[in-house]
Amino acid sequence: MSLPRYGEYKDSGMLWLGHIPAHWELTRLKYLLSGVGAGGTPDTDKEGYWSLDDSGTPWVAIGDLSGRANVLETAKSLTGDGIASKGLTIWPPGTLLFSMYASLGHTAELMVPAAINQAILALQPTKQTNQRFLNRWLEFLKPRLKEQASSNTQDNLNAEKVRNLLALAIPIEEQTAIAAFLDREAAKIDALIAEQEKLIALLAEKRQATISHVVTRGLNPAAPMKDSGVEWLGEVPAHWVITSLGKVASERCDGPFGSGIKSEHYTEEGAIVVRLQNIRAGAFNIGEPVYLDMVYFQSELRHHEVFEGDLLVAGLGDGNNLLGRACVAPEGLGPALVKADCFRFRLNTEQAISEFVAWQLNAGAAYDAGVLATGTTRSRIPLSTMASRKVALPPAHEQRAVADFIRCENSKLDALSLAADRAILLLGERRSALIAAAVTGQIDVRNV
Repeated sequence: MSLPRYGEYKDSGMLWLGHIPAHWELTRLKYLLSGVGAGGTPDTDKEGYWSLDDSGTPWVAIGDLSGRANVLETAKSLTGDGIASKGLTIWPPGTLLFSMYASLGHTAELMVPAAINQAILALQPTKQTNQRFLNRWLEFLKPRLKEQASSNTQDNLNAEKVRNLLALAIPIEEQTAIAAFLDREAAKIDALIAEQEKLIALLAEKRQATISHVVTRGLNPAAPMKDSGVEWLGEVPAHWVITSLGKVASERCDGPFGSGIKSEHYTEEGAIVVRLQNIRAGAFNIGEPVYLDMVYFQSELRHHEVFEGDLLVAGLGDGNNLLGRACVAPEGLGPALVKADCFRFRLNTEQAISEFVAWQLNAGAAYDAGVLATGTTRSRIPLSTMASRKVALPPAHEQRAVADFIRCENSKLDALSLAADRAILLLGERRSALIAAAVTGQIDVRNV
């Protein structure tokens, strides 16, 4: 899109802002506002302050703003006594909310009457300030807010700093035209971003479906089938052998518990400690490696050793990390050992290929976790129970063929996902650049 520039510019005096249209003026945010105020948090131990149903007044916290352009509902609401205890203002719909902590500078429009907490500032524009333009200006300023923020554990601003943020005094007609232009163009870009995000989700679904199919049905669609006797596996090719993980492992171990590894044993180099965060579904994630003193490892913990090609299984899980996920220790890992709740299985390669078994275990992890796991806050499967997990194994050469097929398919899907990620990044950069150009007057959109 090629857009004209204004006829005349002047130096703003701000290096980061550069030149602005000659008839625009610098000002402070407070001069564009008719109302501004923060909120507070009533005593959380006072049950009479907090409404237990939908009859209370919505109370906006930072979590209610996260990732949202509009606030329609909140996690908590207040009674009249709760509002009175802090003298809170009930802000009307249309109020612009500005985050002073956490997701610093995030803005959202309030769609219902609500009170706010102390981390949020309510902004009400004057009649000569277009709220949608103001919102775009604050979006443009967001990357620069950290320069003015104070920080203890997180960046934050106070109400006075927000009031004194730099702003531009622009005729209301131009603000309205700029806001309308950006609404249209940002909506187009957002739609393209949403398409790429949908594509990434579909690719992830295809990856999972493809892997689950070939590790339970094989590569020959005409193969005779039989009932595996395992609920999640269903029917498998008739020549596959149903067995347990422990029966195809020549060795297995857990990591050392308790005092087996102390803080003084950790060093900046030595034997890599394989932790739960290293074990991803189908891939070993080296992340930021942690090392154990080599002498201590060799003298005391060699029976927990990991070799490249070993099967690694996670014995602990939570809502974000699936219990029973598995991967293969990669080539070039070097000296390594498993930590507690990380299991190492050394498979008999005449019967089981680690890469195939890892993919099959991942396909059945959700089911097995539901049947075998113990624990409430974090699900756990002990080593002996993990060894009892059922696997369906074709001959070793067929396992290798399936593993090769998965590797090839994943490579194709990775390339497509990477292209979509790159498109999202470029579209985001385009969106930010367009907003910056419009709100600083680098393009003239009055007649677009």
